[in-house]
Amino acid sequence: MSFIEAMRVIFKNEGGYSNNPLDPGGETKFGISKRAYPNVDIKNLTLDSAAVIYKRDYWDKIKGDALPYPVALLAFDVAVNSGPDESAILLQKAVDVVQDGKIGPKTIEAVLKHNLPDLVNEFSTYRMLYYFSLSNFKIFGKGWTKRSFDTHAEAVKSVWN
Repeated sequence: MSFIEAMRVIFKNEGGYSNNPLDPGGETKFGISKRAYPNVDIKNLTLDSAAVIYKRDYWDKIKGDALPYPVALLAFDVAVNSGPDESAILLQKAVDVVQDGKIGPKTIEAVLKHNLPDLVNEFSTYRMLYYFSLSNFKIFGKGWTKRSFDTHAEAVKSVWN
């Protein structure tokens, strides 16, 4: 499984175009926000263009190709939803290494030493604790929780396949 497989999950989680006035990202399509990408024509963004952005700015930053797919999927989804640095911090908490917000050799080594089912559960737990801590959880928490559980379920399925 790979980036392409993970993209299917991300696109399912993110959906299409929205412009929710309560969303600090502003205009968004496929999870790509105007705030993060002010020079992108969000309304006319294609799936292929979104995939290029996701590969370069999210998958590669969380070192998706170096991680076991279930962990890469979780880290990728958190990176898309909360940023690559936050994703790295949550993964680093789960594997008990220095939390510098950058996935490097020490984080990858710690991931590879962990029991995969346990790590998937730990990472997902830290993700939910992070969401609970956010001031806008009352507004977006239901969606974040559903997204977290759906992605966790996909990760768990891939652990056993």
